[in-house]
Amino acid sequence: MPIKVRMPSLSPTMTEGAIIKWHKKEGDEVAAGDVLAEIETDKATMELEAVDEGRLARIVVPAETAAVPVNKVIAVLTQEGEDEAALEAALAEEAPGAPPTPAKPAPAPPSRPKAKPAPPPPRPAPAPSPAPAAVAPPPAPAPSARVAASPLARRMAAEAGLDLGLIRGSGPRGRVVKADVGQAIASGVAVAAPAAVAAPAAVEVPGSAPFVETRLSLMRKAIAERMTESKRAAPHFYLTIDCEVDALLEIRNEINSRSGDREEEGGGVKLSVNDFVIHAVALALKQVPAANVSWADGGLRRYQRADVAVAVAVPDGLVAPIIRDAGAKGLAVISSEMRDLAARAREGKLSPEEYQGGTFTVSNLGMYGIKEFAAILNPPQACILAVGRAEPRAVVKDGELAVANVMTCTLSIDHRAVDGAIGAEFLAAFRRFIEYPPTMLL
Repeated sequence: MPIKVRMPSLSPTMTEGAIIKWHKKEGDEVAAGDVLAEIETDKATMELEAVDEGRLARIVVPAETAAVPVNKVIAVLTQEGEDEAALEAALAEEAPGAPPTPAKPAPAPPSRPKAKPAPPPPRPAPAPSPAPAAVAPPPAPAPSARVAASPLARRMAAEAGLDLGLIRGSGPRGRVVKADVGQAIASGVAVAAPAAVAAPAAVEVPGSAPFVETRLSLMRKAIAERMTESKRAAPHFYLTIDCEVDALLEIRNEINSRSGDREEEGGGVKLSVNDFVIHAVALALKQVPAANVSWADGGLRRYQRADVAVAVAVPDGLVAPIIRDAGAKGLAVISSEMRDLAARAREGKLSPEEYQGGTFTVSNLGMYGIKEFAAILNPPQACILAVGRAEPRAVVKDGELAVANVMTCTLSIDHRAVDGAIGAEFLAAFRRFIEYPPTMLL
C-alpha cells in the first residue's frame, strides 16, 4: 500500500516545520536513505531522508511552505503495481484540514481521481490546454534548483548571487558545501545568469519610519516563545564574580605556541579561553552538585554528570550544542569537539541529540568586546553562566595598585531550584579553577 511521508518531530519543542526545498520531484524513484527534502525546525535546517523505497507519487505540501504541523502528510510514495486509485485512496484517509489525525474514510475512492487531475472543468475537447499546464512546472527551475547543497552553502550562494549549478561540489556525492561557495566567491566566477530577486519594498505607515517586514523563521519564533516563558516562569536572580586570568592566558599561549609546531603533523591543538571555561564549569559542578539541577513539577532533577551546553550564534538565531560529560574530558578533546559542533551548528547540520539535554549552559560574548552581561535561563536548566571579555584592569594586590587581566562572569539562577548560597559556592569553585588552571589536572 502507498507509504505516507509525514512531517517529522525533530526536537522535543517542535510543533511545526517549514519545507524549504524538495530534492526529489514527482515521479522520481526513491531509495532508503535518499534525501527527500530540507526541513526548517525550531533549531536548524535539516535534511529529511527516506526510510522506505518507492516512487514519489505525490508531493502534498510544496516547497517554501511554512507552519506545517508535525505528523501532517507531506508526500506519498507508491510501490510497484500501485495505481492512481491507490494513491487517491491513501490521500482520502487524511482529512483535508486536520493534519495529525486521520478523519474521513473516503466513501468512493474511484470518483476522486477524476476530480483532481483535470485542471479545467470541461473535459471533452481542451486536451491541448492541460498539456501545457503539466509541462510548465518542470522547466521553470534554474539549473541550480536540483543541485545537492548544504543549507548554509545555498544561503551563501543566494546572498552572493551565485548559481549553484555552476559550482563543483566537494562534499559527499558531489554535494556543494560552504567551502565550495567560499572558493567561488573568492574567484569571482559562477555568477547567476538571471538577476537576483528584487528586495522587498519598504512599507510606509503614517507616523512611523519606513520598514520591511520579514517572515519569522521557526528558530526565531521558538527563541521568542522559550525566552518569554523562561523569564515569566523562572524567578531569575544573578550573582557576579571577577576572575583574574593572567595565569590562564599565559598557559594558553604557551600550549598554543608549542602545539603550533606540531600542527603540520596533525598533533597540534589551539585552545580558546572558552575551552578553559567549559572545563572549569564542569569541574565546579562536580564539586558543587547542588548547582547541577533543573526544576521539574513535583521535584528536582539532580544530574549525575555535567553536560555543558555552549551558546553558538547561527544565522537568524542561537543554538547550544553540548559537550557531554565535560568534566571527564581534557582540554584538547573539549576544544576539538567544540570546534566541530560550532561549525556544524552554523551550517545547520547538528543532529537533535547534539543540542538537546544539557544540564548547564555557558554563553560567552567576550569575543565581541562585551565586558559584562546577564543571560536568560535556557529551560529547563537552572543555571547559565554569562562570560565577558578578559581585559586589563586596575586591581589591589597586597595593599598596592596593580594591573591584572580580569574576566567578569555572571551566573543567572532559577531560584526555585538553586539558592543564593549554592550559587555563590559554585562561582567560588569556578574561580579557583579559572585563576589557577593546573588545579584542573588534579
